[in-house]
Formats: sequence, structure tokens, C-alpha cells
Amino acid sequence: MKIKKKKYFTILFGLLLTAIAFNLFLSPYNYVTGGVGGLSIVVHHLVPAINESVFIFIANLVLIVVSYLFLGKEKTRNTILGSLLFPFFVSITKEITSVIVLDLDSFIVACLGGILSGYGYGLVFQNNYTTGGTDILNQMMEKYFHIPMSKSILYVDGLIVLFGGFVFGITNLMYSLIALALISYFSNNTQLGINKNRMLYITSSRVEDIRSYLIREGYDATILHTQGGYSKRKRKILLSSVHENDYYRIRQDLLKIDPRIFIVVTSAYEQHNANLLVLESKS
Repeated sequence: MKIKKKKYFTILFGLLLTAIAFNLFLSPYNYVTGGVGGLSIVVHHLVPAINESVFIFIANLVLIVVSYLFLGKEKTRNTILGSLLFPFFVSITKEITSVIVLDLDSFIVACLGGILSGYGYGLVFQNNYTTGGTDILNQMMEKYFHIPMSKSILYVDGLIVLFGGFVFGITNLMYSLIALALISYFSNNTQLGINKNRMLYITSSRVEDIRSYLIREGYDATILHTQGGYSKRKRKILLSSVHENDYYRIRQDLLKIDPRIFIVVTSAYEQHNANLLVLESKS
């Protein structure tokens, strides 16, 4: 139950951050970064009588119905919360600019808007929810036209960004693209999580000595039995995850054990242990 409460609090917080970024940084400067929110900025500029939050709400409502008809109940379920609450948060934070008055360079505004929006989106995506909008169109293009999600996002959101550039000018388009790049970067990193571990893939003639050393250091070591693609020779590869603070010391010690050791190092974005998974499944 606690995990579920934390999950929904995280989603709400993410949506609130995204709405604040929209009203504080993106909308006042007409930075169109795609999606229904970006389209609402253009529509409001062309027809001032159309409120941005109302436009987002109506567009999302229509797209929820479309999603239910063409994508089914399961695909639609996790879009409803974000689709309805995002325009609500946009509405209640609309007057934030009267409380927080910014006098910043346009480039700084684009960066702050991208970072805050990206972090907010990442918190929502992290919990397998979306903010609806053009995400629904992207899923439909993938399902019915077999267009990969990455390309459909480029087509749909790219057209909205270009439309914004046509309306607001090339300089505005450049700042919008900076904000969009930061949104993509920070949403991905927030969604994946920041992990301080390094994954080590170790090939050595002294596998057992290295395994014993890693265990003494408090790290587990898994032995993978592999076969060379060219030589067909069977060999063992050690897989271990170590904290970044220990990585350089451990690497030096491993070189002392086997000067001819071969190590591949990658970042571990996310880790789970068995106990944590059991706790999550019971909640």
C-alpha cells in the first residue's frame, strides 16, 4: 500500500512540475516542444480566446476516446490519469508568472524549461504512466502503420515543432529545439534512474582468484560460460556490479592479479535484488 501511495504521489508531483515548467518557461516565451501542450501554445497565439489548459483538456479527452477505440482498454488505462490531470495542473498554475517574475536570458529559460519538464515527464514515465496527448497517436502509428515509435514521435511532434517555428520564427524554433533536447535527456535519465554502480565484464586466465577477491570486497560475482565467436573456444566471463567509488581501486587491484586481464565497463542504470522484488509484488 505504501508503495502504491508513493507511486501516485510521484506521478502527481511529476505532472505538477511539468505544468509549472509549461506556465513559467515554455508558454510565456512561446517555446513549442511538441505534444498537445506545444500545439496549445500555437493555437492560443493564433486565437487568444482559446485557453491553453482547456485546449489541452479537450484534445486529450478526444484522444482518450480514440485510444480506447483503436488501442484498447489496457493501452488506454495508463494514459487517463495524466491526460486529465495535466491540463488541470496547467490551469491552477497559470498565474505562477504573477508570483514568480523572471528576467532571464532566452537561452537560460529554454534550458530551465527543458530540465524541469524532462524531470517531470521522467517521474511520470518511470511509473508506466503517460501524459496522453500525441503519445496516443504515436502508438497508433506503430500499431497500424508499423512505424517505429522513435520515428512516429519524430513525425508527429516534429511537425508541431516546425509549425511553432513557422508561427514564431526561426530564433524561437532554435530555443524550442534546445528545450526539447533537454526534455528528452532528462526524462530518459529520470525514467531509468541514476545508479552509482558500474557493471564489470571480466575475461581472465585467473577467474577464480578474481572471483574470490571480489567476494572479499563485498561484491557478488557471477560466472558466465561463453564460447568465442571466431575461435569457438569455451571460456568464463565474470559479471560483477561495483560502486563507482570503489571502481578505480578495484580495477587497479584486478590488474595486479592479472596484468593481461580484459575488462568491459558499463553503467548500471537500474538494479533490483530478490528481496526488493518480493516486497514490491506483495504491496
